[in-house]
Amino acid sequence: MTDLYRLLPEEMEQLVMDMGYPKYRADQILYPLYYKFPKNISDLKQLPRIMREELIAAEYTIGSTQEIHRIVSDDGDTTKLLLNTTDGTSVETVLMQYPPSKINGHPRSTICISTQIGCAMECVFCATGQMGFKKNLRAEEIITQVIHFAGILQQRGEHVTNLVFMGMGEPLANYDEMIRAVRILTHDRGFGIGQRHITISTIGLSSGIDKLAEENLQIGLAISLHAPNNELRKKLVPTAGSTSVEEILKAGNRYYKKTGRRVTFEYALIEGVNDSPEIATELALILQGNGSHVNLIPINPTAGNFNRPTHDSVLEFERILYNAGVNCTVRVEKGTEISAACGQLRTDIIH
Repeated sequence: MTDLYRLLPEEMEQLVMDMGYPKYRADQILYPLYYKFPKNISDLKQLPRIMREELIAAEYTIGSTQEIHRIVSDDGDTTKLLLNTTDGTSVETVLMQYPPSKINGHPRSTICISTQIGCAMECVFCATGQMGFKKNLRAEEIITQVIHFAGILQQRGEHVTNLVFMGMGEPLANYDEMIRAVRILTHDRGFGIGQRHITISTIGLSSGIDKLAEENLQIGLAISLHAPNNELRKKLVPTAGSTSVEEILKAGNRYYKKTGRRVTFEYALIEGVNDSPEIATELALILQGNGSHVNLIPINPTAGNFNRPTHDSVLEFERILYNAGVNCTVRVEKGTEISAACGQLRTDIIH
């Protein structure tokens, strides 16, 4: 079976022409897919009945994931979905909403997308990393995470504004499927979201970063650093190489030079591990003058035996970076109480 959400618009055109139909029939499939969210082939009423029947007979389908559980945060701003894929495995995806802008009155609606079930990177403070690796998601399984939330938002008179590939898994370890999904989601005949409204997060796979820089895409890059030196980083990210900090900084600089897009370094703050003033000073020294941005993330509760730093410790860490000329912010976390925040996704159902 082939999910229609897998096909690039050019591939959709080829499909309908191979079936003996005029090329314009492709848009009669693409438009409802990305704006009306049909549940099955029979819902494509713009197509002749015989064409719908032929698509069904050829084992084309719509939607590679089914919602099996939904949970909403107390403030209503965060929604987490548990989705079943066609092989029975489950994946989590999250919608985070922020106050409306003064320009259009719509809330900023960001979807945190998963690219894998589980993760092989083994970060000791991340619930997904502690699951181990289960499988790579196909492009259509990535895209339909967005489609589920787009349908929910449409019912409210709202729309998706941003996509962050920061859910379960390492996006650059599932490169081909991830980039296919990005190209469909940004295509003006696909989902149509602007490239600059997408951020891809990576633990720092330098070869993948270089490959992404050659894609001629204006997407944001966020690199999970978490430590200013290799010894400490190896403790937090067991799969990191012996010179990973240097490699990451060089790869980030190459990405910036190639794309002109500022790189964000994500830094999970863990009490008593990587949050001291001395470590902040060390971090500032390696980042000074490279034009990057640091996103400080006080650690969220996970299965690991780690604690979030005090508010004063976080502010002191931020102050040291700022005084050294390093651009930085502290991430505003959403959905912690429903295990929907950074590092908490692991396909557990929380009622």
